[in-house]
Amino acid sequence: MSPGVSPAENTNALPDLAFVHRQRVVRLQQVPLERTLLEVLREDLNACDTKEGCAEGDCGACTVVLGEAEGDALRYRAVNSCIRMAHATHGMAVWTAQDLTQTDGSQHPVQAALLTQHATQCGFCTPGFAMSLFGLYQNRVRQGQTVDRAMAEEHLSGNLCRCTGYRAIIDAACSLGDYPAPEQDEAATLALLQSIPGHAADSAYAQPRSLLQLLTLRAAHPQAQVVAGCTDVGLWVTKQHRRFARVLDTTAVAELRNIETVKGGLRIGAAVTLEAAYAALAQQWPTLRRFWHRFAGLPVRNAGTLGGNIANGSPIGDSMPLLIALNARVVLARAQGGAIATRTLALEDLYAGYRQNCMAADELLAWVELPAPQPGAWVRAYKISKRQEDDISAVCLGIHLQLDADQRVLHISIGAGGVAATPVRARQTEAALLGKVWDQGTVQAAQAVLLQEFSPISDMRASADYRRQVLGNLLQRFWLETQGQALVTLEALG
Repeated sequence: MSPGVSPAENTNALPDLAFVHRQRVVRLQQVPLERTLLEVLREDLNACDTKEGCAEGDCGACTVVLGEAEGDALRYRAVNSCIRMAHATHGMAVWTAQDLTQTDGSQHPVQAALLTQHATQCGFCTPGFAMSLFGLYQNRVRQGQTVDRAMAEEHLSGNLCRCTGYRAIIDAACSLGDYPAPEQDEAATLALLQSIPGHAADSAYAQPRSLLQLLTLRAAHPQAQVVAGCTDVGLWVTKQHRRFARVLDTTAVAELRNIETVKGGLRIGAAVTLEAAYAALAQQWPTLRRFWHRFAGLPVRNAGTLGGNIANGSPIGDSMPLLIALNARVVLARAQGGAIATRTLALEDLYAGYRQNCMAADELLAWVELPAPQPGAWVRAYKISKRQEDDISAVCLGIHLQLDADQRVLHISIGAGGVAATPVRARQTEAALLGKVWDQGTVQAAQAVLLQEFSPISDMRASADYRRQVLGNLLQRFWLETQGQALVTLEALG
């Protein structure tokens, strides 16, 4: 129990939970705020096909698919149920592996493909793979798209097979279109979703629909835990056993769920998922696609939000170095006299220390704003981690370079993660490059500055010396890429 939270306080105000499962509305009374969706499925609904493998969103054994109304259609997302707070699923539809079998007993294409390709061994991870494939089927195959190996690997990126059966599973993914399409009644599901009322405004788990309502609640309850996807807060629950008296969920706020083009740049709402946000970034800067796919597995990107990743302030968060390099600004909002007041600052100025920021008690991060891409500019982001996929960065570096007609550095911005208590901007290195001719000598001089600019720590992921050396090497790699040198990467070898 968290300090200051009495058992009575945590019990009396517990809200009810409702979601659609197997074409009926499931209603559970007084569900504890810290209860995960996985616990609800296994312990309350006896849906034991959904497995707990790691309880931290790494292995994918717990993957389920959520359906959410988006206009007149359903949007499907595969997510990790082990770190998703159950109340974050209020008003949605949930599918688990047991739900794939059709009402007449026939197999879903996902089941048929896995069976035909012999794509299961011990079977523990299979329900999670099946649900990732179900998400792929609903979002791509059902729309007439053909699944190739690259698409299969992307959609299975959050699932681990301990028996090393990936080839057969990928073959199953690529064959999903070979089977008859099942009947679906999305209209009935949407009608059920519309019958579920939202949580009351004074609920211990609040899901406000407007930004003003959210900010008003924030001012009234500054100690409430804010969630924006639960991918980190879920870990606090499963690994640190934290408890919360009140939770403010930002993900239902309409104004925070949009991506807008403003003066050629982007304005991304804080509640936009990482998957949607990075897709928009990759449209503006196509070279970021490889970095985007390495950010995390798809179930994490489907649940986590850009605003949550930024506000969390982890020094090894991957979004911030890139966004700093892109000269991102954050818009902070608060309720004032029945209206919304905002202030804007550079992203790197948001942080005051390790996992600390300069937001007032009644403020929340509302939008991230990025300037328009400049013709001819180079943008790269590099992630260094022990594993190639699904791993936390030891070092992350983002670089944005623009040269003038004489090959002098007209603009340079560099963001770094994993080398200080906060995500940081490499201002000394930028100063060493600005206005200089972009050549090998300039880069080598800047490397020397970059090696001395930060004082990283040694921890389980990397030593301080390794981190410094990697920073310099990544700047050298960036220089080589600007000179057209093709580099050997694991992605290229694949």
